[in-house]
Amino acid sequence: MKKQTQAIHTQFQRPDAYSSLSMPVYHTAAYEFGDAVSMTDAFCGRTDDPDYSRVMNPTVTFFENKVRALTGATDVIALSSGMAAISNALLAVAEAGQKIVTSRHLFGNTYSLITGTLRRFGIEPVLCDLTDLHAVEQAVDDRTCALFLEIITNPQMEVADLRALSRITRSRGVPLMADTTLIPFTCFDARALGIDVEIVSTTKYLSGGATSIGGLVADYGTTPDFGRRMRTEMLFNFGAYMTPHVAYMQTIGLETLDARYRVQAASALRLAERLRELPAVRAVNYVGLPDNPYHDLARQQFGDTAGAMLTIELADRDACFRFIDRLQLVRRATNLFDNKSLAIHPASTIFGNFTEAQRRDMDIKEDLIRLSIGLEDPDDLFDDLKQAVSD
Repeated sequence: MKKQTQAIHTQFQRPDAYSSLSMPVYHTAAYEFGDAVSMTDAFCGRTDDPDYSRVMNPTVTFFENKVRALTGATDVIALSSGMAAISNALLAVAEAGQKIVTSRHLFGNTYSLITGTLRRFGIEPVLCDLTDLHAVEQAVDDRTCALFLEIITNPQMEVADLRALSRITRSRGVPLMADTTLIPFTCFDARALGIDVEIVSTTKYLSGGATSIGGLVADYGTTPDFGRRMRTEMLFNFGAYMTPHVAYMQTIGLETLDARYRVQAASALRLAERLRELPAVRAVNYVGLPDNPYHDLARQQFGDTAGAMLTIELADRDACFRFIDRLQLVRRATNLFDNKSLAIHPASTIFGNFTEAQRRDMDIKEDLIRLSIGLEDPDDLFDDLKQAVSD
C-alpha cells in the first residue's frame, strides 16, 4: 500500500469488541491478568501484553505501530514531547566521559540540553560545522557516542549531507541521530539516508492542527542495545511515555498528514517566491527556492517538497516588531505547522534568554522573522504579509 493508505488502514493489535473503526482510548493505568504466569511474562517482556500505562498502553501502541509501518523502523516509541524524545534518545546512548558531536545550528532548547544540561552529567558537547565533512571527521573520535543534527535547521535553514555524515559515523561505530521534524517521514526514507535513530516532534505536522504535544523516536535497528535501553530503561526510569488521549488525537492527525502537508508546502513555496518581490523584505530563506544554496541537496534527500517553514529578513529588530504587531491574519505564536499560519521573532523569544554573543554564535539574526505556513489560502496570507511590511 502507498503511505497515505497505510496511515489510514493499519490494523489494531487485537480485534475490538465492538468493531470500532477508530482505536478506542484506553484511559486506564493498569491491566488485569488471568493468572500469575501471564502477569510475570508481561512484566518481564516475554509477551506484548500491556502491564502498566506508564510504559505500554494499547492506544499508544497502535499509534507507534502506524508510524513503524510508515517508516520501516525496527521499533517506534511515542513520548510526551519532542524534547522528551530528544533527551531520552540521547541519554540512551550517552554516559559520563563521552561526547555528542552536533551543530551550533539547533533549536534553542535542544542547544541548551546538549551544551548545558547534559554537560552537567559529564557528557561533552562538540560543536562543529556539519556541512564541513573534514571538520566532522576530526570531531568524531573514540569518545563520541552520537552525532546529532536537525535535517533542516530551525531557523537557520541549513541542510547537511546525511549520506556523507553517515559514512563517517558508520566507519567509527557511532549512531547518526537526526531530528527530522521539518519534513514529514512520509516524504523520505530516513534509513536509506543513513539515519540510525530518527526523532520527531509530533506536535508539529503530525498532530493535526497543533492539537497536542508529543514526540517519537524511531529506531532503525543499527545501533546495538539502543532499542533495549529505550524500552526497558528510558521508559521505565524517566516516565516520559505518551498519554493515550494524545496518541488517539495524533493517530487521527496522522491519517491526514500527507494531504495537509502537501498544501502547506505548496503554499510556502508560493509565498517564498512572492515575498521576494517586496522591497521591504531584504531576504527570503526557503530551501524550496531553486537558487537556495541547499536546494539541490534537499531535493536529493527529501524529495520534491521543502517543508512549510520559511524565514524573512527585514531592516532591523524594530522593523520585525512592527511587522509582528501589524499582522491581522497570521497569528503571533510559537510552534510550527499548525493549520493556522504563525509568525515569531526567534531572537527575542525562542532564543531570548541566550546572550547576544551566543545568538551570534548560533547565527540567530535580530532582523529575522520565522513563518510557519498553515492551510489558509496563500493569496490571503500574502495580502496580510504585504500590508504588515508596508511603510
